[in-house]
Amino acid sequence: MTVSEFKRRRKQLMRMMGPGSIAILPSAPISIRNRDADYPYRPDSDFHYLTGFPEPEAVAVLIPGRKQAEYVLFCRERDMEKETWNGLRAGQEGACEVYGADDSFPIGDLNDILPRMIEQSERVFYAMGCNHELDKQMSEWISTIRNQGRAGVHGPIEFVALDHYLHDMRLYKSRSEIKAMRTAAKISAKAHKRAMQYCRPGLMEWQVEAELVHECAKNGGRYQAYTPIVGGGANGCILHYVENSAELKSGDLLLIDAGCEYDYYASDITRTFPVNGRFSPEQRALYELVLKSQAAAIEKVRPGNHWNDPHDAVVKVITKGLVELGILKGRVSTLIKNEAYKPFYMHRAGHWLGMDVHDVGDYKIDGKWRLLEPGMVLTVEPGIYMPAGAKGVAKKWWNIGIRIEDDLLVTKDGYDILSKDVPKTVEEIEALMAA
Repeated sequence: MTVSEFKRRRKQLMRMMGPGSIAILPSAPISIRNRDADYPYRPDSDFHYLTGFPEPEAVAVLIPGRKQAEYVLFCRERDMEKETWNGLRAGQEGACEVYGADDSFPIGDLNDILPRMIEQSERVFYAMGCNHELDKQMSEWISTIRNQGRAGVHGPIEFVALDHYLHDMRLYKSRSEIKAMRTAAKISAKAHKRAMQYCRPGLMEWQVEAELVHECAKNGGRYQAYTPIVGGGANGCILHYVENSAELKSGDLLLIDAGCEYDYYASDITRTFPVNGRFSPEQRALYELVLKSQAAAIEKVRPGNHWNDPHDAVVKVITKGLVELGILKGRVSTLIKNEAYKPFYMHRAGHWLGMDVHDVGDYKIDGKWRLLEPGMVLTVEPGIYMPAGAKGVAKKWWNIGIRIEDDLLVTKDGYDILSKDVPKTVEEIEALMAA
């Protein structure tokens, strides 16, 4: 993202806030993995969306119409000794010259400067509950300001949920964001194809994961958007399986749900394929049912349709198919009404996708499903799961877990499948694995 992109976002938010307002956004804290080791640092998504600033210990402040500076960034000072150990810092000069802040102060001065900014504002835009340390400070500052009422200090009279405004902005992707997400999907597509070609009986799940992560990293997707799911056989029936520690066996399916992050934007792709390269008749029957349901859902992704239309399409196709396969019995309409499909398909058909893999944005507006609009990005991910011992299910179906997931951009005419480079028909998968 360019500096101008972040500036455009800040200007858009400040127009919505109006004069007399202040917005306060902290970045994410450093997270300790164990002892002296930290997890790789990633800024809070809301903070980064408006600033592009990559460092911890930072607070962004937006004050529309303020003559001195509308965008103020509190961040760490330059410190040669600490930078020798832990890397370069932007400091106050870099915050302005590199990251576009109008003014910058040391983070250690936050307690002295920010309360004075707050007391001059009528409305405070802040996401309470996201940063407990800053929540506590905010409470103390507001209490102090209110106790100065007799001295003529009135302070803010209204508190507004910043995330309500910001998350609606994040729901609509700009050209730059779409470009980043398209790149993330293309990198992840290469990784999924590599995993299919590498897979064979006798490998461990984590070995396939390593191939996938390596392919992402070497192409610019250094970090995974979430912990990869690499589940063979029975493990494919566990929706959030992340141990990735079992041996892959001939005759089983392998379900991989993984996607890299590129320029802070996520991809999210799932493919399911046979460990030995050939689907059994039962695996193929269920796989093609899931694929058919996904195709029906994808056709519902277009402006004017509502969020739940793709899910409804999946439910209809899967329920009808399970009846045809003899797994469910009864009238399709009655089975849908009674949610008889839920033991085998228990999740939604998708979610918003963006800077977070389960991205922000309301799914309902005033109690009604949200209408799809151009610029939104979502996943479509139907599945069928048949764990061993499933009640009323013949043994031939046991331990078959299948999910197929793609990333879709809503366009003015319909949709664009960002992850279309990954094979997903039976014939395409078997041909790639045999190559």
